[in-house]
Amino acid sequence: MSERQQKPFSEELRIWLKSHEPKTLERLSQVFEEKSFAVLFLILLAVPALPIPTGGITHVFEVIAMVLALELIIGRKTLWMPRRWSKLKIAGGSESKVVPYILRRVRWFERYAKPRLSELLAHPLFLRITGVVIFCLSLAAFLAPPFSGLDTLPALGVVIISLALILEDAALYLVGLLIGALGVGLEIGLSTLVLQYVGSQL
Repeated sequence: MSERQQKPFSEELRIWLKSHEPKTLERLSQVFEEKSFAVLFLILLAVPALPIPTGGITHVFEVIAMVLALELIIGRKTLWMPRRWSKLKIAGGSESKVVPYILRRVRWFERYAKPRLSELLAHPLFLRITGVVIFCLSLAAFLAPPFSGLDTLPALGVVIISLALILEDAALYLVGLLIGALGVGLEIGLSTLVLQYVGSQL
C-alpha cells in the first residue's frame, strides 16, 4: 500500500460512486486494487461508526469485516469473499445518506494527513497485526448491545485505521487505535457494571 495515488482518495471514491457501474463490494475491491482491504473496511464499518443506534442491522457488515481481517492475518494479498457477499450493494449507491457522510469525513482527514512511516504500514507483518486489531474491533462492534451506541467507537477506530492505511499516515493509525481501544474499554466497563447490577438484584 505504498504507492501514492495521483488523485485524492476522496475524489477517486466520488468519481466511482457517480459512475454507472455496479456499486458492489466485488467491484469496489477491483477498482481500488492494492488498497482494497482498507477501502472495504472503511465502507463496511462506516455505518456502525455513525453516532446513532443501529439496532444490530449492521451485523452483516461486521461479520464480513471480520472475515476479511482473518484474510489479512493469514497473509493474503488479494481479497476473497463468498459470491453472495461480493454482490452486496454499498449503501444504495451515491444517493445514500451514508456515502456523503463518508466523503465529507475522508476529505477532512485528507487535509491533515501526510505520509508518515509508509514503509511500516505496508510491511506484511504489520498488516497481519493490523488484521488482528481490525478483527478485535469489529468483534467488539458486533457484540455491542443493540441500540446502545457502544458499537460506535470500535467501528470508528476501524474507519480511522483504514484511512491511515489508505493515506499512509502512521500518526492517524495511532489515533484510530486509541479510539478503538477506548471503545472496547467502555464496552467492557459498562457491560461489567450491568452484570454486577443484575447480579446484585438476584
